[in-house]
Amino acid sequence: MLFLMDIWDSVRGFMASGGDVLWLVAGVLFVMWVLMLERYWYLNWVSPKQHKAIITAWEAREDSTSWYAHRIREAWVSQAKQDLTARMLIIKTLVAICPMIGLLGTVTGMISVFDVMAVHGTSNARMMAAGISMATMPTMAGMVAALSGVFFSTRLDAKMKISLAKLKDSMPHH
Repeated sequence: MLFLMDIWDSVRGFMASGGDVLWLVAGVLFVMWVLMLERYWYLNWVSPKQHKAIITAWEAREDSTSWYAHRIREAWVSQAKQDLTARMLIIKTLVAICPMIGLLGTVTGMISVFDVMAVHGTSNARMMAAGISMATMPTMAGMVAALSGVFFSTRLDAKMKISLAKLKDSMPHH
């Protein structure tokens, strides 16, 4: 329990040093990861069952060569693709806005530095340091959030393409 309290104190200290914008970065990061974990869950547990049902339905069809059969196959594959890629645009958008939110933190932190300089002059380095910290922490957090999102969303995208290709290969059209 003491270990968790130490971690919480570290997180609180980090969030305080970066200003309110860090909470926004944390919120976006949380939503992004919830959506990515949901997609991983869907890809690994739900979609294989759905693909198996589609393949079974295709193999049960007597007609797999006519124009109508090809359109049915295309419709089933298209629906599977739509189900697989659901929420990926939201994930990619959240990944893209993480650095922008970090830059917002940079701007707000620099405004704080300029306020200190206007009131106390440039001789008070200690007060300016807090504003500079508030300017750099959100930028770093936004970049780290974006990097983690880019890596995992790209991996997720690749796995989805492989899954869809396997589905197409399992439904031969003669």
